[in-house]
Amino acid sequence: ERCRVLYVSPLKALTVDIERNLQAPLRGIGLQAERMGSALSPITVAIRTGDTPARDRRHMERHPPDILITTPESLFLLLTSAARQILPSIRWVIVDEIHSMAETKRGAHLALSLERLSAVTKAEPQRIGLSATQRPLSETAKFLGGTNREVTIVDAGRIKPMEITVEVPVEDMADLERGTEVYSGPSALIGPEPDGPRRSIWPAIHPRILELVRQHRSTIIFVNSRRLAERLAAAINELAGADLVRAHHGSIAKEQRLLIEDALKAGRLPGLVATSSLELGIDMGAVNLVIQVESPTSVASGIQRIGRAGHSVGEPSKGTIFPKYRGDLLETAVVVDRMLRGEIETTRVPRNPLDVLAQQIVAMTAMETWSVAAISELVHRAYPFSDLGPRAFESTLDMLSGRYPSDEFAELRPRIVWDRLEGKIRGRAGAQRLAVVSGGTIPDRGLFSVNLLDNGKRVGELDEEMVYEMRPGETFVLGATTWRVADITPSQVMVTPAPGEPGRIAFWHGDALGRPVEVGRAMGQAMRELTAMDPEAAVGRLRERSRFDDRAARNLLDYLSDQVQATGTVPTDRTIVIERFRDQLGDWRLSVLTPFGARVHAPWALAARARMQERLDLEVQMIYTDDGFALRLPEADRAPDIDDLLLDPEEVRELVTSQLHGSALFASRFRENAARALLLPRRRPGERTPLWQQRQRSHDLLQVASKHAEFPILIETYRECL
Repeated sequence: ERCRVLYVSPLKALTVDIERNLQAPLRGIGLQAERMGSALSPITVAIRTGDTPARDRRHMERHPPDILITTPESLFLLLTSAARQILPSIRWVIVDEIHSMAETKRGAHLALSLERLSAVTKAEPQRIGLSATQRPLSETAKFLGGTNREVTIVDAGRIKPMEITVEVPVEDMADLERGTEVYSGPSALIGPEPDGPRRSIWPAIHPRILELVRQHRSTIIFVNSRRLAERLAAAINELAGADLVRAHHGSIAKEQRLLIEDALKAGRLPGLVATSSLELGIDMGAVNLVIQVESPTSVASGIQRIGRAGHSVGEPSKGTIFPKYRGDLLETAVVVDRMLRGEIETTRVPRNPLDVLAQQIVAMTAMETWSVAAISELVHRAYPFSDLGPRAFESTLDMLSGRYPSDEFAELRPRIVWDRLEGKIRGRAGAQRLAVVSGGTIPDRGLFSVNLLDNGKRVGELDEEMVYEMRPGETFVLGATTWRVADITPSQVMVTPAPGEPGRIAFWHGDALGRPVEVGRAMGQAMRELTAMDPEAAVGRLRERSRFDDRAARNLLDYLSDQVQATGTVPTDRTIVIERFRDQLGDWRLSVLTPFGARVHAPWALAARARMQERLDLEVQMIYTDDGFALRLPEADRAPDIDDLLLDPEEVRELVTSQLHGSALFASRFRENAARALLLPRRRPGERTPLWQQRQRSHDLLQVASKHAEFPILIETYRECL
């Protein structure tokens, strides 16, 4: 009867923070009860995550705490083990930072876990969702409550005051001194220029960051990659001549992270260079400044990060943003403007992810026998699955009960027993271990190191999507050089230089979803309005609405002016700019410039490439980013026809769908979805299957699945990509 409150946090680091912050008020409650003469047993708190030692987990099962703090993954494991016997007495469930999960498959997985929890509790627990960044609140309320539950929305109605400045520490970002570049994002692939260090803004940013760190009690410096966090921390410490700042990211051991966090909270550590590992609501009481290097990309992320500063009552959150290059200025201007007005991106909950459904059905039936009707009812109560069709539901049960040929792919063997006469389902032997060892939703993605064949020297990195479709003997362009693939190992691409030869353009997508389309439209509107304004009025607008300093404002206006001089106009929310030209090798290229983001450009580029290849009967290469896409026609003897870019919307759908199945993106997403559906299981708990083995097994599974149009994971991969 002990366990009453379940607190679900998206981060392990946040669970430790919550437990620590509960101690003082709980002691206060105990003291107040003593004064009132009431007999009150001590209120106990425990954490259960992947970091919890087995000894502590066993103690927790024998002596359940009053308040249990956990993560979505550990809740899933609790529900799929004998330890779930501590859960029936739960009365309240708190889901913290709910926005960080609602838009992902991790959220869909959690929604089903919450329904499973409701099925084992003696009474329906009250659910409480917490978040500072979500819009619309009604969508997040539906996600929290599921179907047929009344949800009360409590809107604080205000955003904490923010004092933001956007600084550019040089007069002209187009004329930088040469220095040592710190690589991040796609530039991490390019490496150093062949003629020495590239021109860089870092020699100007480093001393300014150091100055700000020394002027404040505690500072968090947010960057967008782990590699940049390490290198920036090293550069600042070298400049300071002391260990003034530390790096903090997910690859650092738990014990070390806790020591670093404690030192920052206590004010003993002047600064921390962090990735999104510190973005969510960890209490950083001593922090009174946040520095963001590069645009935070999304308004929600910007608010979360700047909000780490100024946790004292009445104290504003103070932040300084340093755009890294001229193209970063416009996005920064728009994101800051929308941050100050609270215009957060729209929450979009994934609908009916069949890979998540398959995993949870295996976990549920491993613990007890269910009727098909009861499982269907439970699944439909979860908001992400509220409109799941009977055909999709039954095809998932078909897959799990052995409908597809396991003699062609062993992992298609039955995971459940479906008694169709009785309408009952139970898990087969080994189903519980399968769910526990291979459960969860966070995908395993990898980068391949590119190394010289003769001496092993590292050249850069390639996205696994690109490597997936490469073969020895092919050439690709990475940085300023063309490379020929000599060999592809489980983790490396071995290359030899191929200077002057044509090659495929390297791409790097990583995990980023790309620019939100709302931000893209706002960027287009801002470009249209700023280029139409008097320069002094435009500077005034940037200073007032985006908190730009004078140099930042003038650099942005110069950048837009240079674009107008080069192409006659700028891409806006109403204008698309198309450039046709021959590259250094004499091949025709088409560049399409819009601000709408990679999620618009990827399908457009795929469809345009398909149309051109069909009409011209030649190979067309493509690359896309948040700022547009480019097509390269190595064998074309005339300028490409722009009409091939202007496609009918229905034709785009057909072309993209037809091209998708053979693409690297589809193969990569299919592998992730098959792993979630427990079709590519891990061999041992906590042991990562090498990516090359995952890819090979996934390739074999895809060949079998492609013969069956209704295979659920095939359908799910199309849904996710489209």
